[in-house]
Amino acid sequence: MSANLSPIDKAKFVAAKRACDFVQDGMKLGLGTGSTAAWLVRCLGEMVRDQNLRIKGVPTSSRTAELARQVGIEVISLDEAKWLDLTIDGADEYDHDLNMIKGGGGALLMEKIVATASDQMIVITDGSKRVETLGNFPLPVEVIPFGWQTSKALIEEVLVGMDVLGTTTSLRMNGDAAYVTDEGNHILDLHLNRIGNARQLSLVLNQIPGVVENGLFIDICDIVVTGYGDGRVEVQDINKGERDETRYDFLDDDNLFADLGD
Repeated sequence: MSANLSPIDKAKFVAAKRACDFVQDGMKLGLGTGSTAAWLVRCLGEMVRDQNLRIKGVPTSSRTAELARQVGIEVISLDEAKWLDLTIDGADEYDHDLNMIKGGGGALLMEKIVATASDQMIVITDGSKRVETLGNFPLPVEVIPFGWQTSKALIEEVLVGMDVLGTTTSLRMNGDAAYVTDEGNHILDLHLNRIGNARQLSLVLNQIPGVVENGLFIDICDIVVTGYGDGRVEVQDINKGERDETRYDFLDDDNLFADLGD
């Protein structure tokens, strides 16, 4: 592993590397979006190239699809796959029950669809993403462009009655224009600071007209693989109630991932 990688990139790399142990030949995989998921795609590409791994990937964004093709992974649609063996993705926050906030990369809708169309979901992350209570990371909510300000007002009204510490919402921007998802929608970021009842909030938000989906992933993740900058990797299996830890050494300065930034 290249010695000039930052500790956070090392953490992401080892988490992705460990998650590859769950991938078997012939699988149909959901491929997540974001900087940590990009490490996974590169690792899988190396296995395709060097180990003749045969997999088909369903990407959760156009960015992931482009990277997967670049590294030699066969890309198919979810409609072609129909059902997936495994989805591996990142997270913005996760708690001890493996409930998560996702959507920082703007792909929450496709990520949730793909994850729920899988036999199993594995989340790869670094230790900074583990929290006691969700909510410090802004909660993304995808809304259709038509009437988005009305949807925003309705969300803010609903938040007053929820178990949260903040009620501020903001439209996600891309420069001077509103951010647009791959599906042509906008994202509202909810600055809640603390979410006391994530399950209730998720259900309530999805009842609001104009809301397409929210970034709370409840009872979807089965395994979290957490990497650390010193090469340690912890695997938590929520269904088996098990944890294990391994460690990777960084000895190879010439590797596939030297050009991959955050």
